[in-house]
Amino acid sequence: MEDTQLTLPERLDLMTVNTPRRALIIVDVQQEYFSGPLEIQYPAHTDSLPKITAAIDAATSAGIPIAVIQHTSGDDAPVFNPTMAGFALHPEIAKRQSPEWKSVTKQFGTVFAGTDVLEWLRAHEVDTITLVGYMTNNCIIASAAESETHGLTAEVLSDATGSINIANDAGFADAKTVHTTLMALLHSNFAAVATTETWADAVADGSALAMDDLGSSAVLGAQRAAEQ
Repeated sequence: MEDTQLTLPERLDLMTVNTPRRALIIVDVQQEYFSGPLEIQYPAHTDSLPKITAAIDAATSAGIPIAVIQHTSGDDAPVFNPTMAGFALHPEIAKRQSPEWKSVTKQFGTVFAGTDVLEWLRAHEVDTITLVGYMTNNCIIASAAESETHGLTAEVLSDATGSINIANDAGFADAKTVHTTLMALLHSNFAAVATTETWADAVADGSALAMDDLGSSAVLGAQRAAEQ
């Protein structure tokens, strides 16, 4: 049956089915990431933080449920220690926080492990989570990858997340390479990646973000590699 043949109630039902039921998940926007060895490098936190707050404002205006996550490594840890200043939310987040927000402390990379985030999402009938915050190379990718195992669609806002420079025995990657590579990786299979502005437009329209797939990304990747 074509859409033009649907009755008004049927069209409204179809719109309801196709409209994502979102929640905004603010991941670890803590003071630890604004100075010192874990300072976010790309996009710079001076650029990503305003995008995070813009996403919060858009979600609040649209009535989208919001969860704010803080990472803890315990009272004896040198970082993410709840007794130290670095554990605190950035003031731009803290001043927007309201009693309606879900507040969660986690101990693992993913927002789901050891928390009741999934239960909260189920209670709000959420089928799509929008991830903003830090770090792309740790908690964002971990949470996005796990989402599909819970039947959730993940969205990642590329300009409202951020990475650090990484070096170890396996190699080195600067923050821009880390971030842009992980955005391409996520968009190839695990999440719909978009800018905050594009996401806000989708929220206003009640529409889903466009997603890619691994096969299409592989074909295009092979073509791009051949052109180099």
